[in-house]
Amino acid sequence: MKRLAHTPLFLFFAFCFLLSGFTSCVKEEFEPDNSPRGNFEALWRIMDEHYCFFDYKEKEIGVNWNEVHTRYAAKISPDMGNKQLFEVLCQMIGELRDGHVNIGAAFDYGRNWSYFEDYPDNFRADIVENYLGRGNDYQIAAGLKYRILDDNVGYVRYESFQNTAGDGNISYMLDALRVCSGLIVDVRNNGGGDMEEARRFASHFTNQQTLVGYVRHKTGTGHGDFSDEQPLYIDPASSVRWQKPVVVLTNRRCFSATNDFVKCMSQFPLVTVLGDQTGGGSGMPFTLELPNGWSVRYSAIVFLDTNHQHTEFGIKPDVPLQMDDADLAAGRDTYIEAARQLLQP
Repeated sequence: MKRLAHTPLFLFFAFCFLLSGFTSCVKEEFEPDNSPRGNFEALWRIMDEHYCFFDYKEKEIGVNWNEVHTRYAAKISPDMGNKQLFEVLCQMIGELRDGHVNIGAAFDYGRNWSYFEDYPDNFRADIVENYLGRGNDYQIAAGLKYRILDDNVGYVRYESFQNTAGDGNISYMLDALRVCSGLIVDVRNNGGGDMEEARRFASHFTNQQTLVGYVRHKTGTGHGDFSDEQPLYIDPASSVRWQKPVVVLTNRRCFSATNDFVKCMSQFPLVTVLGDQTGGGSGMPFTLELPNGWSVRYSAIVFLDTNHQHTEFGIKPDVPLQMDDADLAAGRDTYIEAARQLLQP
């Protein structure tokens, strides 16, 4: 990882202040050192130059990064301890409401998880077990757990795209479920992982090359410095492909690569997305370091949907649904039951 403290380049920082009733900005030459002020300025500059959602976040939630600098710079003092500094820096990046923006220190990991913490879970692992079963009731193909339910509907649980499943695993599973009338793909609480893994899985649900969105890359240090949009396609898998209806179950913990998976699956004609809005996280994260060695993760590449719109704050389902308390008390999963009804022939 690149350490900013070792770079020979001088950094220039914007300081905004109120003068004679007008807000203006000046630039100050600054080389970050391992001090509270140096680490604060280094973090602000990393985000200012590399973060990819400033224009969007200002429009949607009113974040003005220069104003954020002014407000949080007043909280930095030369004698503050590491934990105090960490708290202030985490509060500052928390203004962006981005689950991909984090600070990593030996004693803590700064994060903003409001994308799911502020919403109902709409998932209970113990109740899912009532459908999936225990022990040898279900089968496992790499990261995939699956079985045929008693109404001849296939059920697949994919808990994380960090647990990669190859084309062979996916093909074997789909072939085993071929007798089913339809398929439930449950990605609730899947916080992401490998985007290529997510798209590989999605490629087994289309028979033709399909446009699934667009990508824009940062090309400069300005908030609006981006490349032109480039289209993104998914090609059909060369092995087994599913040819029957599919219902994808989602909740607010569907984040990052899972958000992208839902975006891709929503483009296929036989797929219905059911549940709560996904958690979002549509930027590709990168990492740099502060002078004190703390890691900084930030969103640097923008992925858009087929309508050229952001999915940073999530994707709405085709069929919105919340878990029913009476169902939970009876050990039933409202989402799975609704999906089974949709998949009846």
